[in-house]
Amino acid sequence: MDAKLVEIIACPVCKGKLQLDREHNELVCRFDRLAYPITENIPVLLETRARRLDPDELPG
Repeated sequence: MDAKLVEIIACPVCKGKLQLDREHNELVCRFDRLAYPITENIPVLLETRARRLDPDELPG
């Protein structure tokens, strides 16, 4: 995933900044505790496809 793209993409729910989680191949919104999958190098920014994160799963 291109770092420049990660800088300009926003969470579709709160419009906040997303963080790249390379280990799980996801974009994470820390505020909403949602992880959006990246499929074939394309972020899937649909709330219905996001998974809810437990507080201990949030990347540092």
